[in-house]
Amino acid sequence: MKKNQIVSTAGKKINRRNFVQSCAACSACLATIPLMSMQSCNPEEKLKLHIIYSLHDEVQPGPDWPNVGFDFRPVMETFNQALAKNCPEFEFTHSMASGPEDAEKLLKADQDAGTGGYIIFQMNCWNRVVQTFAASGKPVLYVDYQYAGSGGFLVYTAGFLREGRDNIGFVASSDMDDLITAVKQFRTIRTGGSVSEFVAATAKVRKEATPSPGKHHVNPDDLKVLPPDECLRRMQSSRILAVRDTESREADPVMNIPLEYISFSILNDAWKKADKDESRAVAERWQKRATEVTDVSFETLQNSAAMYLGMKEVLKAYDANAITVNCLGGFYGGHIHAYPCLGFHELNNEGLIGACECDIRSTATMVAFTHMTGGRPGYISDPVVDTAREEIIYAHCVAPNKMFGPGGSENSFSIMTHSEDRQGASVRSILPVDYMTTSLKIDQDKKAVIMHRAISRDNDPDDRACRTKLCAEPVGDIEKLFTMWDQWGWHRVTFYGDLKESAYALADQIGWKVVEEA
Repeated sequence: MKKNQIVSTAGKKINRRNFVQSCAACSACLATIPLMSMQSCNPEEKLKLHIIYSLHDEVQPGPDWPNVGFDFRPVMETFNQALAKNCPEFEFTHSMASGPEDAEKLLKADQDAGTGGYIIFQMNCWNRVVQTFAASGKPVLYVDYQYAGSGGFLVYTAGFLREGRDNIGFVASSDMDDLITAVKQFRTIRTGGSVSEFVAATAKVRKEATPSPGKHHVNPDDLKVLPPDECLRRMQSSRILAVRDTESREADPVMNIPLEYISFSILNDAWKKADKDESRAVAERWQKRATEVTDVSFETLQNSAAMYLGMKEVLKAYDANAITVNCLGGFYGGHIHAYPCLGFHELNNEGLIGACECDIRSTATMVAFTHMTGGRPGYISDPVVDTAREEIIYAHCVAPNKMFGPGGSENSFSIMTHSEDRQGASVRSILPVDYMTTSLKIDQDKKAVIMHRAISRDNDPDDRACRTKLCAEPVGDIEKLFTMWDQWGWHRVTFYGDLKESAYALADQIGWKVVEEA
């Protein structure tokens, strides 16, 4: 095999950087534990490092990032071989753990093994494994396997930073070389240095490897925004319908936007009653407009079209302009029988609001700033941070293709299965590049809006995780982007346009604050 070439899980050869775009990386911030308390400081003696893969199983048994059926075995073997080859001064062992119980057993078994440090790979999002090793006090290098464990990696890393947990190093990178360089910083421990010195070394190499901000062309954008008082008036005349479970109930407003919960049965009845001829016509239109339709039958398209028409009827019946659905819970629980992804895509293109996962905060953000921008849709995503390219990647299976509003230009899109479970129908939207974007989220309890800006640069077609992946260069400090996820959750809502001043103006209008996360 040629240098820098590996075999993907599909058996195809891809170059090293493309592979490790999936392998996002490691981090930095660790404690001052004297080396002598952990291991001999003989520089000729190999330091024992234990690699732990935090994941559900070798082959993914259910829907989650990266996707059901994903085979982690060749991925883990690639990491094992790369580290053994490039870091010969260390002695590696490797194990898997699915949660705290497995982690405790591994940590206990290591007590008499002379293990000097840990490399923890977050392979699925929410498995709580790294926490056990972080609490051990030994040096830990925390690694994100990109488009697989990124949610947990960002949330848990932010938590460690907030707690002042000082024995955790991290690198979030799509380049295998960055991972190898970070692992080599364990030589600080091997030669008698402190954990804090190891932390500083990993932070230093991470920052040195991060490219400087580029001088990118940014296309002109004729964005016109409403004054904050008019925006607020329109928000108060809006209504959000939240389809969370089997109950219907009133709720308190969110950022002055009326909110009401309705049951799955109301949405499901509307889906059942959708006109079949109209559903067929909508499905044919989607099929014609899409660049391609992959692994999605026309019957599934019709089913999705019926859900779209059902959601429109429910919005009309409740005099609402926004709907958010607990889609996975409803679908897997048998409460609804079609994914709303394509319906959300269409609603957002029309200037209405269709929002994923019954995320009230993101839905309210979409309502507020769609009004503010005169109809531009928000794009909910699960972000991934990649220091190798100085990028934040906004990933989700729902995306509009009219990012400049109902009367604006269209970008191309494909129709594919929902990525995590390879079922239903969802959208890969090839979003416009070389534009300023603003990503936001509101929080009623904090009375705050979190915000960062980024320049759109590319769309990543990687098959893992969500279908749409907009790559953007943050405006500001990418290091700061690691610090807020534990307080604000994973989702962000991205709009095309520079909305910094508008966000501050709206927050000032209602006595809230703006938190700039980059």
